[in-house]
Amino acid sequence: MENTGSSTFLRNRRLESFLNTSSGQRVEESPKVSVKEESERRLKPDIFSNYDDEGWLLDIMSWIRIVICFVCMMVTTFIWALIMLVLIPWPYERIRQGNIYGHVTGRMLMWILGNPIKIEGSEYANKRAIYISNHASPIDIFLIMWLTPTGTVGIAKKEIIWYPLFGQLYVLANHLRIDRSNPTVAIESLKEAARAIVKNNLSLIIFPEGTRSKNGRLLPFKKGFIHLAIQSRLPIVPMILTGTHRAWKKGSLHVRPAPLAVKYLPPISTENWRVDKIDDYVKMVHNLYAEHLPGNQRPLS
Repeated sequence: MENTGSSTFLRNRRLESFLNTSSGQRVEESPKVSVKEESERRLKPDIFSNYDDEGWLLDIMSWIRIVICFVCMMVTTFIWALIMLVLIPWPYERIRQGNIYGHVTGRMLMWILGNPIKIEGSEYANKRAIYISNHASPIDIFLIMWLTPTGTVGIAKKEIIWYPLFGQLYVLANHLRIDRSNPTVAIESLKEAARAIVKNNLSLIIFPEGTRSKNGRLLPFKKGFIHLAIQSRLPIVPMILTGTHRAWKKGSLHVRPAPLAVKYLPPISTENWRVDKIDDYVKMVHNLYAEHLPGNQRPLS
């Protein structure tokens, strides 16, 4: 009986092999992976994979956290809006208060969300500079609000004024807005922003991708931050945000307890940068980001 069973098993295996090779069906092969990629995969496992599938209880907790964040942000925004109104005659003091608002509100929101955060290179976080950051999640905004130094202004599209309460506070805090309706107007808006930064001895925070990545992978950089650097001669301090796209995905109301990391890179001097090499500078900074991001956040191209 054992011999009969063995021979039947072998015949079935041969028939299966024949069908796979001669009936037009192909057996899928595993994609080829280089030795370097395999080594990186083993040494750096995806620490976020455990946060993709969670139960209904964690979903409810996530929604509760988001509601608490929204309510707390509305409260602090309303309080600081009143402070800004009192300080209308003093523009720089409004910028300072805007930063204090960001430090208080951003830190509070991150505490409510509860994600563990690792911060590296904080010795570069208090320089007068143009701070840039990759952008893939609402959490990025909270981190930027919390971590940028006092005396820093943001730059956003002019339509931000129509965002309820937050947009009005943005304007009251004397942050910068640019008109992106056409390239000529946008460039002139950037020149005005650079003049304001230099005149008031300010730092700047900007997302060079110009929009939020849908999957966490780094998008191409716009040239605006390079124009600002050349006109202001301020150094560029890259901020590498890791894991935020896993913690709170774009378009989702589900916040996961994924670990986050913020890494400041050493300042990049722009003293000798020239307008005719803008494309080279954009590529250089973009490559720097790609080098420091984990594999699941690097651009595919």
